[in-house]
Amino acid sequence: MAQYNLGVAYRTGRGVLENNKEAAKWYRMAAEQGHPNSQFSLGTAYFFGDDGVPEDGKEGVKWIRKAAEQGHFDAQWNLGQRYANGDGVAEEAAEAAKWFTKATEQRQPDAQWNLGIMYYYGNGVPEDYKEAVKWWRKAAEQGYVDAQWSLAFAYYKGEGVIEDKVQAYAWYNIAAANGDEHAKRMKAWVVMTKEQIAEAEKLSTEMIKANPKLMGD
Repeated sequence: MAQYNLGVAYRTGRGVLENNKEAAKWYRMAAEQGHPNSQFSLGTAYFFGDDGVPEDGKEGVKWIRKAAEQGHFDAQWNLGQRYANGDGVAEEAAEAAKWFTKATEQRQPDAQWNLGIMYYYGNGVPEDYKEAVKWWRKAAEQGYVDAQWSLAFAYYKGEGVIEDKVQAYAWYNIAAANGDEHAKRMKAWVVMTKEQIAEAEKLSTEMIKANPKLMGD
């Protein structure tokens, strides 16, 4: 939509002088006509008091919800986060899980990991380690590092999967290769023989070769 594109131009100073108030004006015009990207942009602007609008969490939720209801996956994930943290709405775990689930259906790794966490702790959904592992694996395979070390921990503890220290070390190794300091420390906690470590190192290399997406962006 031309109005949204003009808002982006004013927001970024692309081809025009940067002007946040003008950006908000054009976002709003497009949002009021039902354009989901504009609704999401306007909603996030209200959350941060950015782009020439005052900080207003409730107004932010209003516009993000409109985008989410049209299938905008960033808006769905964002709305899930708002309900999980009570940001602009009353904290409500079941509603957070609902929106995270909608976002996961579009392979949104942030939402997949968050939904896994909710199943792990039984927060808004029944406690179910196997379901937690299912969603962590989906996110981990897309290179989402938090899900990679969560999956590693599941293998380490034998929660939702059969305990497997080699698999645990391999996933910690992949998360560490993606720069996660927590995973680097956790590798040292996995008690293994030299032969098992060598096997895990080989396994992580093979996994990355088979799925380069494991290494993130």
